[in-house]
Amino acid sequence: MLDDIDLSDPGIVVKKSCCYFCHQNCGVLAYVKDGDVLAIEGDPEHPTNQGGLCCRGNIALKHLNHPARINKPLRRVGERGSNQWEEIPWEQAIDEIAERLSRIKEEFGAEALATAGGTLRTDDWARRRFMNLFGSPNGFHNALLCWIPTFMVETAISGWSPFETDLGNSRVLVLWGQNPGASGMPGMRGITDLKKLGLKVICIDPRYTETAAHADLWLPLRPGSDSALALAWLNVIIHEGLYDAAFVENWCVGFTELAEHVAQYTPEWAAPLTWLDPELIRESARMYATTKPGNIQWGTSVDQIGKAAGATMHARALLRAITGNLDCPGGDLMTGPSLDFVTDEEMEANEWLSEEQKAKQIGSDRYKLTTWPGYGRIAEIAKATWGKAPTAEWMCEAHAPSVFRAILTSDPYPVKALIVSATNPVNSYGNSLEVLEALKAVDFLVTCEYWMTSSALMSDYVLPIAGALERPIIHNTYGCSDSLIASQRAIQPKFERRTDFTFWHDLGHRLGQTEMWPWENEEEAYYYMLYPLGYDISSYDDFVERYRFHFPPMEYYKYGEAGFATASRRIELYSSVLEELGYPPLPTYVGPPENEIDDPEVAEKFPLVLTTGGGFMPYHHSEQFQIKELRFLKAEPYMEINPKTAESLGIAEGDWVWIETLRGRIRQKAGLTNGIHERVVFTQRGWWYPERSALGSDPFGVLESNANVLTSTSDEHCDPIGGSWANRGLLCRVYKDTEGGTR
Repeated sequence: MLDDIDLSDPGIVVKKSCCYFCHQNCGVLAYVKDGDVLAIEGDPEHPTNQGGLCCRGNIALKHLNHPARINKPLRRVGERGSNQWEEIPWEQAIDEIAERLSRIKEEFGAEALATAGGTLRTDDWARRRFMNLFGSPNGFHNALLCWIPTFMVETAISGWSPFETDLGNSRVLVLWGQNPGASGMPGMRGITDLKKLGLKVICIDPRYTETAAHADLWLPLRPGSDSALALAWLNVIIHEGLYDAAFVENWCVGFTELAEHVAQYTPEWAAPLTWLDPELIRESARMYATTKPGNIQWGTSVDQIGKAAGATMHARALLRAITGNLDCPGGDLMTGPSLDFVTDEEMEANEWLSEEQKAKQIGSDRYKLTTWPGYGRIAEIAKATWGKAPTAEWMCEAHAPSVFRAILTSDPYPVKALIVSATNPVNSYGNSLEVLEALKAVDFLVTCEYWMTSSALMSDYVLPIAGALERPIIHNTYGCSDSLIASQRAIQPKFERRTDFTFWHDLGHRLGQTEMWPWENEEEAYYYMLYPLGYDISSYDDFVERYRFHFPPMEYYKYGEAGFATASRRIELYSSVLEELGYPPLPTYVGPPENEIDDPEVAEKFPLVLTTGGGFMPYHHSEQFQIKELRFLKAEPYMEINPKTAESLGIAEGDWVWIETLRGRIRQKAGLTNGIHERVVFTQRGWWYPERSALGSDPFGVLESNANVLTSTSDEHCDPIGGSWANRGLLCRVYKDTEGGTR
C-alpha cells in the first residue's frame, strides 16, 4: 500500500493508529499528509499483530472514504422507515435530542431512556457515565452473548475471571466453542506456532472447523449440550483422582459437596446427551487434567446456548480450579483490576446512580448475576480486596430482549426513548422480528452510525460517527485488564463526523452534566486515566508515540498474599454468591433450549439441530457488508449441512434453502460438508443486503438471510443466571427454496 508514496516527503507524518473491525484492535501505521490518510500498513512493533493485517484491517481507507458513509446529522422528515431526511448541523441535532429527552424524563422518569450498544467499538465508559448522570439503569449490549456472563460467573467463583492465558508456557489448550482459524488471525498464528513446540489442542465444536482440523482431539458435541460434557469432565477428573489435591485442599471450599454432586454425571450418562462416545469424553478429560499446565480458552459459543449457559460456565470454571490451572505458569491468569491507572469503572460515575434507580433496571428481578443485584455484590467483594471493581458498563446491564418487549408492552414500565450506538439491533440481537417491531414502535429513536442500516432507518435522528482512523483508542479488555494498549487519532474526523465520546459529552452538557465532563476530548480523558502510571509524558499522544502500551510485570500465584477475591478468600466450588442470589451453588445439568427429549412434539416437526453465531472472515458481526472488495470474498450466505441429510431432502450443493424454527425462517445457500453431524445444520450470522431498497417490510433485506430471525429470546429459553438468550441448540427444519425467495 506504500508503493505510490514518497516516504522522504517531509510533509508525511506517521501515526500509530489501530484497526477497529474486531476485538483484536491490531496495530496500524497511518501515513498522513495535509490532514488526510494516504496509506496504512500493519504496525510491526504492535504486540497483537506484529505487522500483520487481515482482510478486514486492510480495507481501512475504503471504510474511511466510502461514499455510503453518513457524514452529516440527519433528521427524519417523512414517515418512520421512509428514508426521508434533512441534514442539520451537529449542534442543532444535539440541542433537539436533549430537549426531547428532557421532556421524556420529566413525564416518564429517567428510566424511560434505554441505550443499545454493540461489542467494544465505541467509548463505552462515556455512555455509562452519561446514563448514570441522567439517572437511567437501562443500558445494554449484545454482550450477554459475548463473554460478559462468563466473566461474572467465573468472578463469582474465583474472584476474577481468568481470561488471560499464559499460552507460551502451556502444554494443553482447550478451545471450547472457539474457532480462531476463521475469526482471529493473531490468535490462530500463535496457536499454530506453539503446536510446533508440542502444545496439545482439544477442540470442542459441533463442526469440523478450520481450527478442529489442527487439533489433537476433536469433540463434535450436540449443540447446546455443553453442560453435560463439562459435568462429565468433572466426574472423570475427580473420581479418577486426577485433580490437584494440594490446591484443592489449600485454596478451595466445597470440594466434598462437589465430588458427591458430580458422581451422577458419568461419561455414560453424558454420551446420549452430547452424542459423544464415553471413551472420547474420558480421553479428553484425562488429557486436560494430566497434561499440565493447561488452558481453557474462552469462546462465545457457551454464552449463546441460552438456558444452559450459566450452568455450563459454572462447571467449566470449576475444571480450572480442581486441576490447579489458575494463576500459575502456563495456566489461566487472573489479573484483577489495574491498580496502576484509572479504570473504566472509575470513569463511569456509578456512584451517581441512586439505589432507587438501580432497582428499576429491566431484567434485574430475573437475571440477577449480570444486573445490579449480582454486580453490586461482586463489586463489594472486589473493592474490599483491591479498592476497585469490574466495569459496570459491561458487567451490569439491562436485559436487552426484556427492554425491547417493554417498548412494545410497557411492562414493567414504559420505555419511551432508545439511543442506539455501534450496533444494528435488527441484525445483531435475538428474535429480529420482535426487535424491528420495537424500533418501529418506540416514541423516540436516535442512532449513532457509520451507515444507513435497517435500525438507523427507523430513527428520528441519525448521527455520523467517526471511524478507527478518526479517533484515539485504548484497548484494555472491556476495562477489566491490568494492562492496556493505546492508539492515537490519525486524523481529525472528516465532514461532521464525531466520536461517540463527543456525542455523550455534548449531550451531557445540554442536560446539566457540564461539571461532570471536565475533558473536551478523548485525548484529555485518556491522559487523565494514564497519568497515575508515572510515565514521563506530557499528553496522551506522547504516551502512544513513546510507549504505546503498558504491561505490568507478570505475577503468578497472586492469591498467595491475600487469597482470592471471594467472601471466603478461597475458590468457591460451592458458590456463596450464586446461592445468595437464589441460584444453585453447584453446577447442575441443564439441557439445550429445545431438544428431542424435553420437546418431542417440537422435534417431530423440526428434526434438525441448529447452531449459529460463529464468526467468519471477512465480516465481523454485521459489519463490512458495504465494502465490495470484502463482499467479493463472501458474496452470498451459506449454511452447512451433511451430504446424507441434504440428499434425503433433495438438496444439492449451492441450492437456496429455507431454514425454519418456531420463530421464523431465512434462506441461505446450501454448503455440503462431512464436517457436521447428520442431525445438525449451521447458519452464518450477520447477513443483510445494504445494496437493496430501504423501503418495504424487509429493509435492506435484513430479514431474508439473518440468523437472528431464527433465535429465541423468550424467558423460558434464556439463562436464568445471566440472561443469555438462545442462538444455538435450537430445533429447526430445512427444505429447498422453490418459491424464489418469497417470505
